[in-house]
Amino acid sequence: MKTKNLIFLISLIVLFIADLGNISAQDNKQSGLSLSTFDVDATPPVGSYLIYDQMVNSWDMSLRAKGIVLSGSGQPIVLVAIDWISIDGESQDAFKNALAKAARTIPERVAIHTLHQHDAPVSNFAAERILKESGLNPKCFESSFQREVIQRLEVAVEKSLESSQPVTHIGLGKAKVNQVASNRRILGKDGMVKAVRYTACGDPAVRAEPEGVIDPEVSLVSFWNGNKPIAVLSYYATHPQSYYRTGIANPDYPGIARFYRQLAVPEALHVHFTGAGGNIGAGKYNDGSLVNRGILAERLADGMKRAWEATKREPITSGLVAWKIEPVALPLADSVKKLEDKANLKDTARISANVKRLAFLQRCQSGKKIDIECLSLGRARILFLPGELFVEYQLAAKAMRPDLFVAMAAYGEDGPSYIGTAVSYTQGGYEPTASNVSPGAEKILMEAMRKLLNN
Repeated sequence: MKTKNLIFLISLIVLFIADLGNISAQDNKQSGLSLSTFDVDATPPVGSYLIYDQMVNSWDMSLRAKGIVLSGSGQPIVLVAIDWISIDGESQDAFKNALAKAARTIPERVAIHTLHQHDAPVSNFAAERILKESGLNPKCFESSFQREVIQRLEVAVEKSLESSQPVTHIGLGKAKVNQVASNRRILGKDGMVKAVRYTACGDPAVRAEPEGVIDPEVSLVSFWNGNKPIAVLSYYATHPQSYYRTGIANPDYPGIARFYRQLAVPEALHVHFTGAGGNIGAGKYNDGSLVNRGILAERLADGMKRAWEATKREPITSGLVAWKIEPVALPLADSVKKLEDKANLKDTARISANVKRLAFLQRCQSGKKIDIECLSLGRARILFLPGELFVEYQLAAKAMRPDLFVAMAAYGEDGPSYIGTAVSYTQGGYEPTASNVSPGAEKILMEAMRKLLNN
């Protein structure tokens, strides 16, 4: 009798386990979503040009181009983050066209963003063409390697589709990052900028100023197949430099933090995006000492770890996923409007900035707009925006929808360069002088974000 009871009990357990498997398989099928990941080496060869200097060596850690392909809700969506300083204009077009073809989607559903490390390449095919037509050496704009990376990514994206995994859940988590970010613009009592606290700040008095306006949180969005994480996307707003102008390509402290988290959760690909950090840096906590790179990386990784531990999972289906776009035309800065002829390129001290401005001017004159994008995942919204956006835009986006989990990636199309708030253009400081757009950009971007977040 006891033997029969034991057999009956074992049978019930087997059936229960089988039912769990069936439920899991059913969830996978019902979600309709799948995800693939890719990771490509984006380190240029020695002898080529980084944004500021000729490259003399590479670091222990390579520059990476990482991303995901999310399929099952309309045409596939491709998100890419690259350890370069910027990808502008025609280069954005080339990346999007190639990856759209590889992922069997359209360019409008591809988002290309850089992390903005400074010992890294820049990609601007229009700037390269303008310089060559003017008989000038394109230097950092020479595109042979950049085009090679596009080919590598195209192959990697297409290959990744063969190993797509079902997505049953998303995970959302956030946590404060301690002693990394601080505002670069120190205002005096008159409301004007009295000092700029760059990413590395050697002046102890300026470092002693308050953190200022920042977004202290790192946000994590993860994709899951049952209990298995497939990819973790992180978003944090600050300039990602500890020190630079070394001639040695490296991903700086965000790349190290990302690597730490990859080691901690190795089954998922970790992709990091820089948020709206145009007026944010580590200057309060970084005097430029070389040891600070590791310290800042550990602090960011700690925030990522706590955001991971705070992550809450929720089911996701194709019906809860949407990709929306709001094209915008940003008003040009007066300094850009003045670059009507290539004679300005003879100013060798400003040639890099001037040729980028001229390329952006010509693109705007041709009628090209910038796509502001939003990925909806259940109660999460991820905004993808251009340029070196001030953190106020990120804070405003979160305030627009406090009922939702809102994250932001900036440093997409970088033709605008710095995008300040309207008032910042009256306050002085470095950023407004380097901006390629006028104060009217604020109203346009705020309206686009509001529309995307409320639809």
